[in-house]
Amino acid sequence: QVQLVESGGGLVQAGDSLKLSCVVSGGTFSDYNMGWFRQAPGKGREFVGAIDWSGSRTYYEDSVLGRFTISRDNAKNTVWLEMNKLVPENTAVYYCASKMRPSLTPTAYDYWGQGTQVTVSS
Repeated sequence: QVQLVESGGGLVQAGDSLKLSCVVSGGTFSDYNMGWFRQAPGKGREFVGAIDWSGSRTYYEDSVLGRFTISRDNAKNTVWLEMNKLVPENTAVYYCASKMRPSLTPTAYDYWGQGTQVTVSS
């Protein structure tokens, strides 16, 4: 069974940077496109961005474009979400997810991690 474990969340100040990690086990990591999502208090889950299996293609939600970067290392079974210039509105639980389908759209993800909390203070 595929398992995803996020880490790297924490409490930061506005303007700071944070890099989240997601380690995948139980499958062939290079088979998966990987996505990052977030859920703020009282809101629904929101797509942040995605990266294809090779790392050559990425896709971001408009509000994070230019501030957030997704990367991966297939040898380490790890995908990262680097977040720069954080603002309080970025406070949320951040989740990674995987899917074997070829698209980078926000839908049809098969496996999810448990999430890591990111809190941005003003």
